[in-house]
Amino acid sequence: MITVTHLHKSFGHLRAVDGLSLAVAPGEIYGLVGADGAGKTTVMRLICGALTADAGSVSVGGYDINRQTEQARGLIGYLSQRFSMYEDLTVLENIRFFAEVRGLKADEWLPRSMEILDFVGLAAFKDRFAGHLSGGMKQKLGLASALVARPRVLLLDEPTTGVDPVTRQDFWQLIIRLVNQLSGSPVDRLTEQPDNPKTGKLDNRTTGKPHNREAQVSVLISTPYMDEAARCHRIGFMRQGKIVAEGTPGQLRATLDGQILELRGTPLMEIRRLAAALAGVEDVQAFGDRLHLRVEKDQAGAVTERLRASGAAISSLRPLPPTLEDVFIKMSVE
Repeated sequence: MITVTHLHKSFGHLRAVDGLSLAVAPGEIYGLVGADGAGKTTVMRLICGALTADAGSVSVGGYDINRQTEQARGLIGYLSQRFSMYEDLTVLENIRFFAEVRGLKADEWLPRSMEILDFVGLAAFKDRFAGHLSGGMKQKLGLASALVARPRVLLLDEPTTGVDPVTRQDFWQLIIRLVNQLSGSPVDRLTEQPDNPKTGKLDNRTTGKPHNREAQVSVLISTPYMDEAARCHRIGFMRQGKIVAEGTPGQLRATLDGQILELRGTPLMEIRRLAAALAGVEDVQAFGDRLHLRVEKDQAGAVTERLRASGAAISSLRPLPPTLEDVFIKMSVE
């Protein structure tokens, strides 16, 4: 559904995107992660056509974003990192504005808006001014506005940054429901193109058959949270404008199998300095009252022996299954 090929974008001497390629399939949630300044937002803006690439290509649903801009943009719903709704308009008025910008008629956008607001949990707040919403509600309003034109592709740029854990969980449940929809379900109506474009109504909605994969929503989402990245079908780790690792969460964690050790002891900071200086240790990170050591491949046994022989007051030392946070740290510093 999204195909990005050898994309380049510079701002003066800053190379923000450097030969990046990725593909997002229909029905897939693809997570884009990386440290601040890695180029994630620039990639999002290039895909939706808000920026023009210096080189490379972007296609959405088979349409080139530069040569077939209107068709490509017609398939995209975009939620930017910053809240971009009009705070002096109500929730419903905001959705109406974005619906009319996308060419929806009144007899289509009004029932559709109420359906979307019910889906995101904002129906009871339709008459509240956007400026009076909580941070989590504002993001849900942004998602509702992105859904109003029945997008086939959702671009979500760090949509849960700055909101509480419960709201993050709620937001992700909405995304998962959108992607894992089945024909005939209420969620279907949020993204299906109407069989009758004049009324916006869907015919034959209760077939009970699985959704055509080509009609499913594709999601490209950037996030700084590794627990969110773990929910994605695939993840791309960005560094300096490039994707330096890509795969399923399981595949990425497997790249560090046998290379993570958990150590507890006192004094912890002294042990940390000792461990960091040992041969075979690539990185040491503190997690509360314990340390995570990333060691060179096939060196876990040797490092364990060196630590035990060092005379440090180690209370426990054991191998750990790697986490996506371990992978993120490794990819960010290499």
